[in-house]
Amino acid sequence: MNLLGKKADTFAHGVREHVRLGPKISETVKGKLSLGARILQVGGLEKIFKQLFSFSEGEKLLKACQCYLSTSAGPIAGLLFISSEKVAFCSERSIKVPCANGEYLRVHYKVVVPLEKIKGVNQSENMKKLSQKYMEIVTVDGFDIWFMGFLNYHKAFKCLQQTISQRLDDVDTF
Repeated sequence: MNLLGKKADTFAHGVREHVRLGPKISETVKGKLSLGARILQVGGLEKIFKQLFSFSEGEKLLKACQCYLSTSAGPIAGLLFISSEKVAFCSERSIKVPCANGEYLRVHYKVVVPLEKIKGVNQSENMKKLSQKYMEIVTVDGFDIWFMGFLNYHKAFKCLQQTISQRLDDVDTF
């Protein structure tokens, strides 16, 4: 029973941290409800992944989790997908991008990194608030991509770490 209580407490803490990163709690909850409805409408996370990103034969979606992508303009809420071939992120909401004609185009913010381009993944935490955990993906060409506000940080980190490790083992065997 103690383990169940600890798991529930960890999950509740993850939800609190995730919601806290949003601009307003009401907006964050509205976004989560909208995302949930979209997932149901499309037929699940795997179908959403296949719609949003190119999907190769034999590729498997291993994990999908809600989190925030850290940008210079602030955190962007979305879904992080970990597959057997890539790590991909897509924002929950579309963002406005200026066009050459002066108008704005609404697009989803997407990041895609093939596993062979990932040098490693690191974990970090806020030293003043140990509950705030961050995940950094470092690419072979020197880019770093930061994610935060996971509902279940440890599961997401473990899955990503195992996927990258497995990919490196597969490359070494050839």
